[in-house]
Amino acid sequence: MVKLFQIEEPDGSPSDPDAAGMAVGIYVGGAQAEVAVAVGGNAMMLYDREGFERDLPTPPLNDPPESWQSLFEGARMRAERALARPVTHAVLAVPSNMQPEAIERLVAAAQAAGLDVLRVIGSDDILPAEAPAPAAAVLAEDLAPRLAG
Repeated sequence: MVKLFQIEEPDGSPSDPDAAGMAVGIYVGGAQAEVAVAVGGNAMMLYDREGFERDLPTPPLNDPPESWQSLFEGARMRAERALARPVTHAVLAVPSNMQPEAIERLVAAAQAAGLDVLRVIGSDDILPAEAPAPAAAVLAEDLAPRLAG
């Protein structure tokens, strides 16, 4: 009997960089960024494994783009480690009072971190009973490209 197993790179990078990976929701309106994923419309928050905890402090809006890129790289790494799959797409949840220029900078930083931003939603677009990251994750699941086959 032959057993097959998959070996992944330690950083969680995808084996085929052109293949669409998972889509997540990322909330950047609090002191710490939050990351969530949805499967079948059911969302759950993603956390780092014990011993691999990493803070994801939300930088001030006027920080250089590299600070925001670092945040999105950390969010992507958290998701890839928790899901053991590549993460290539995201819906960003932001405060509703965020200016369009600031949103453009965030989208550019997320793209520089390897995330294709499917949509940006403001906190006014989220029902009061919903948490922003899971709400963004459900939308991300709906908007994510499907693999052919």
